[in-house]
Amino acid sequence: MTKLLKATHEGVLTLGNAEIDVAVLENGQRIVKQTGVFKALNRPSRGNARVIGIPVFMDAKNLQPFIDEELRSVISKVDYADKNGKIQQGFDANILPLVSDLYLKAREAGVITSQSQLETAKKAEILVRSLAKVAITALIDEATGYQYEREKDELQKILKKYISEELLPWEKRFPDEFYREIFKLNNWDFTVSQINKGSRPSIIGKWTKKYIYSVLPPGVLESLLQLTPRKKDGRLKHKLHQHLTREEGIEHLNKQIISTVAIMGVSKDWDDFEKLWNRKYGQQMIDFDFGVLEPQKEYSNFNTKLKTALDYNPKEEKPE
Repeated sequence: MTKLLKATHEGVLTLGNAEIDVAVLENGQRIVKQTGVFKALNRPSRGNARVIGIPVFMDAKNLQPFIDEELRSVISKVDYADKNGKIQQGFDANILPLVSDLYLKAREAGVITSQSQLETAKKAEILVRSLAKVAITALIDEATGYQYEREKDELQKILKKYISEELLPWEKRFPDEFYREIFKLNNWDFTVSQINKGSRPSIIGKWTKKYIYSVLPPGVLESLLQLTPRKKDGRLKHKLHQHLTREEGIEHLNKQIISTVAIMGVSKDWDDFEKLWNRKYGQQMIDFDFGVLEPQKEYSNFNTKLKTALDYNPKEEKPE
């Protein structure tokens, strides 16, 4: 008979208007209580599932083609004993971002038609953009106090997932739309040729680290900077993303770029974007001084034309 694991840490995680009971088990597994998943997705709790082995919050027939192996690996209920010895049921915490992604895939494919599923997809959109698998782990650790008792090598385990041992060949990771939105929100003139020639305002490098790389797990940005040598002119020899792993690092980077561009797209100006971005990601940012990442440089001809617009922030740097 399998030994019933005990919760060593318990807490309440607030996601939007929902308060969700979470726990960390003695084997280190992070758990979301069964009722918490329903709350997070704003789904009504009901009885038996319509599909054997599939939780009721994702058992609709139109969702089944979009359930991948990663999601299947976390849909089994986990029985555990809470700190008072009472038996509880929950799911691996990674089910939250994964089941959210399930609803978004189904909506994108056009198979969601009922109002209740559309509402769940809206809720899922909020969750998936603010929760990555590593982020949910960190949030639960904070809510339960487990962050103070994690094994010393846990950070190294995360970095191993994100930092590539070999330098990846260069590939374009930041779409033109990312830069176009930055220019639009700052009321700057934009042409693709200027961007391709590297004629971007140097402040964009700082913003890229802040709004994209800082949301990666703690320690990743610092490791990327340590691994990336500088040329004689002070600029980085390689792009930071060339040191990310394809499986975890690049995937998380791409999601963060997409999410940030989406926020830019609904912002009125740069100040509005910063407010919206901080509302979503402000609490996830690492404590990092973005103003001293690179030495200052002289303005290029293009930057000189924009100097007036950039005077408000004198600590500028070349983009990565």
